[in-house]
Amino acid sequence: MAKKEKEFVQDITPMEVDFPQWYTDVILKTDLVDYSPVRGFMVIKPYGYAIWENIQKYMDKRFKDTGHKNCYFPLLIPESLLKKEEEHVEGFAPEVAWVTHGGKEELPERLCVRPTSETIICSMYAKWLKSYRELPYLYNQWCSVVRWEKTTRPFLRTSEFLWQEGHTLHETYDEAQAETLQMLQIYKETAEDLMAIPVVTGRKSDKEKFAGAYATYTMEALMHDGKALQAGTSHNLGQHFTKAFEITFLDRNGEIQNPYHTSWGVSTRLIGGIIMVHGDNRGLVLPPRVAPIQVVMIPIAQHKEGVLDKVYELKKALGDEIRIEIDDSENYSPGWKFNEWEMKGVPIRIEVGPRDIENNQVVIFRRDTLEKQSVSMDGLKETVEKLLDDIHESLLEKARKLRNEKTYYITDFEDFAKKMETAPGFAKGMWCGSRECEDNIKAKTSATIRCIPFEQEDLGDKCHFCGQEAKHMVYVAKAY
Repeated sequence: MAKKEKEFVQDITPMEVDFPQWYTDVILKTDLVDYSPVRGFMVIKPYGYAIWENIQKYMDKRFKDTGHKNCYFPLLIPESLLKKEEEHVEGFAPEVAWVTHGGKEELPERLCVRPTSETIICSMYAKWLKSYRELPYLYNQWCSVVRWEKTTRPFLRTSEFLWQEGHTLHETYDEAQAETLQMLQIYKETAEDLMAIPVVTGRKSDKEKFAGAYATYTMEALMHDGKALQAGTSHNLGQHFTKAFEITFLDRNGEIQNPYHTSWGVSTRLIGGIIMVHGDNRGLVLPPRVAPIQVVMIPIAQHKEGVLDKVYELKKALGDEIRIEIDDSENYSPGWKFNEWEMKGVPIRIEVGPRDIENNQVVIFRRDTLEKQSVSMDGLKETVEKLLDDIHESLLEKARKLRNEKTYYITDFEDFAKKMETAPGFAKGMWCGSRECEDNIKAKTSATIRCIPFEQEDLGDKCHFCGQEAKHMVYVAKAY
């Protein structure tokens, strides 16, 4: 049995040795994804998809609580629609996948597989909207998009990915701006309250903003290797698209106006963020609120009378609110099961054996700290619920501590460039706002301005990158 078990519980490359390989090992060996026959496309397996379902469930409720409704728009977009907004199509042109034939016949017009849905949605809004009384439009869709990426990595950057994209119309600029910031706040709360990932929020530079946006706002998370991950964006599109697509309405004075437009989205790259923020050399470490399985129960000496009965009795007592799996398979030893479920990142393991039953206790193992303790079977539900909350808070605090340790203030460009190479992380410094300066940062360090944070700090009156007069404090980092 020992030899067979070693064949199944395989080693994971230490993250300190090769972080990209560690990431690949984790996602494959924990059965989150597999590679598809088409390069750059991934198959999300049940365990991975269950994480996405938990994210989707949480966010969908938040959207509906703020008045948004779900709908669905077509996968294929006529080329003529894409060309109606030149800046937009130029921004996505290298990544667009085209459909040129239907069956054996060449199509009279090429159709693009949506890289995002502004153009098709705006064409429909132009048909529907008539009066200010119909506003705001608060619509969202859950779908997939295709962007033909040159280099891919599951969850982080794939040619097809799952996401949600909200598209709203408003009577005034102020209403659109309030919507843009409200949705960014919901994203931030999703990251921190559901996934235990601390984020920095702020505005993107003009270079980094969404093609066609008046302003793009972002939440940026720092991964274990010191690289940043753009975890979600919210865009105030102003009247850019509504004018291009001739979306109009009669205002309160009976005059024709163009509404103000927002769009916002997060994707399955959030799962990549969960892996890279919380994972360790044993595999996944899943925050309890997003974990497909919150508690795994493993019977010890399950062939002995009363053990399995007690395990199922305890599962029932824990209730349906807690996501529980009982591993009563007979093919592997308890030790193999411990390793397997640790690798899968299940927050709590409960062990129940004959001696535990005699003592009216169970053994509880925490995946985040790798600690074991014996607790009474009495009040087990309350114990587990409290422990799940504690694990969430512990993971959030640990991630926040790591981020703080990898965040530093820039003193001069030479020191900044050296740290980007040897000790990547969030660099905080003053920036002049110049595109030329921003381009120079990327050319010399491969780092980019991640955001102009809402919470500004006065770090001096000169740009740390070029010496000119400073306008903003920024976060700079290498990024996925």
